[in-house]
Amino acid sequence: MNDLSEVVNVAARSEAATKIYGKDDTLVRALDGVDVSFESAKFTAIMGPSGSGKSTLMHCMAGLDGLTSGKVFIGETDLTELSEKELTLLRRSHVGFVFQSFNLVPTLNALENITLPLDLSGVKADKEWIDQIADVVSLTDRLKHRPNELSGGQQQRVAVSRALASKPNIIFADEPTGNLDSKTGNEILEFMRIATTELQQTIVMVTHDPVAASFSDRAIFLEDGKVVGELREPTADGVLDQMRSFGN
Repeated sequence: MNDLSEVVNVAARSEAATKIYGKDDTLVRALDGVDVSFESAKFTAIMGPSGSGKSTLMHCMAGLDGLTSGKVFIGETDLTELSEKELTLLRRSHVGFVFQSFNLVPTLNALENITLPLDLSGVKADKEWIDQIADVVSLTDRLKHRPNELSGGQQQRVAVSRALASKPNIIFADEPTGNLDSKTGNEILEFMRIATTELQQTIVMVTHDPVAASFSDRAIFLEDGKVVGELREPTADGVLDQMRSFGN
């Protein structure tokens, strides 16, 4: 019975995930047999020094890049068994993305940007859900504004809302506060935290920032393509201590 509940509570996982670039003298093991799982309705940070494999892990977990060997699952779907077309459909319906650059369409207003992926898929937006997201991220009075009428923080809120709009199984965020000042960045991280606690969304964030990681429920640390540690309810100081141990 416990095994079943564990499966139900895992949004995505990898089994012996290995990614190799190059060969012979130039061979690099970006991921080296990574076993990791990401819990549903939790906010997880992936951390590690440059070249540790954290972005590679996120790209492979999201189906944006293929593994050399091993398996990746979103829910119970094995991504390594899917065709490129099936992967595209899965990403569109089950995966949300937030990037460092906001990637908003300048000619569309905030609401149109939020619902764009749904519109492209021919799926009718759930107005109640969109209203709930807009309320949570304090965008309700900005929905008719175009990106050039919004601050950087508001634009990233639109980007986070767009990722939430389709009720994905999981959202992957790659350095989502990298282009923002610390105050605005912290606001975005707080919204992402609320998305997990109040909207039951699952977020996995790649970051190098200990303060950003402190907003998460759990921080996973990578070094040389391997998971070398994790912290539950991480603090910025705790993350810093863990990162200082890299290479020792």
